[in-house]
Amino acid sequence: MQTIHEVATITSKGQITLPKSIRQALGVDSGGKVAFDLRESQVVVSRAEAVPHADPAIAGFLALLEKEIQSGQHITALPEDLARSMLAALKYSVDLNEEIKGAVTL
Repeated sequence: MQTIHEVATITSKGQITLPKSIRQALGVDSGGKVAFDLRESQVVVSRAEAVPHADPAIAGFLALLEKEIQSGQHITALPEDLARSMLAALKYSVDLNEEIKGAVTL
């Protein structure tokens, strides 16, 4: 593996910018994830592999929903206005990996 030595300055908020040569060597870009491992007095930076999010509440809900769909319970038609807006949204492409910008209210 090639050796790259770069120096980054820590801001007053404790942030650094990974030098371009390091980002390129790790294969990460804007929005990419890196991991920091402290090994004695050294920090090792590596590309963080994407880990699928597993929320037990969502998993439980989806399991319940699947069971109800299979049994035919609680199945009704969509409200007409919702069905229309869903059909209208089909003309827009959606990138599920796109970063969400701004505040999200759940």
